[in-house]
Amino acid sequence: MTTMTPSKSIIKRGDIALVLFPNSNLSSAKTRPALVAQANNLQTGLSQVIVAMITSQMDRAGHPSRVTILLSSPEGQESGLLTDSVVMTDNLATISLLAIYRVIGSLPTVELDKALKHTLGL
Repeated sequence: MTTMTPSKSIIKRGDIALVLFPNSNLSSAKTRPALVAQANNLQTGLSQVIVAMITSQMDRAGHPSRVTILLSSPEGQESGLLTDSVVMTDNLATISLLAIYRVIGSLPTVELDKALKHTLGL
């Protein structure tokens, strides 16, 4: 799989993209879906974006820092995901725009906002 260089204006909050997501040890990474959590038009001057990991391990659901995505729901159908999944706002990463392969779908940000507030204590 080759990387593409998406324009910052193409990537927006709530997008689900296939990305090269770093493992917590920072010595390796895995291609996986992630949700763009960063505000639109943040204009930091850096070619990077903050994303939340998405996992298909449904046993991780149920925590206030996590958002469950069921494919049977309208949101799940718009997500581009292949299976029921969990957005883990307690597992955020800042990645280069070069680590984004492509946007596959999107989610409304209302539940994301609630989960991020819990994760960050806002």
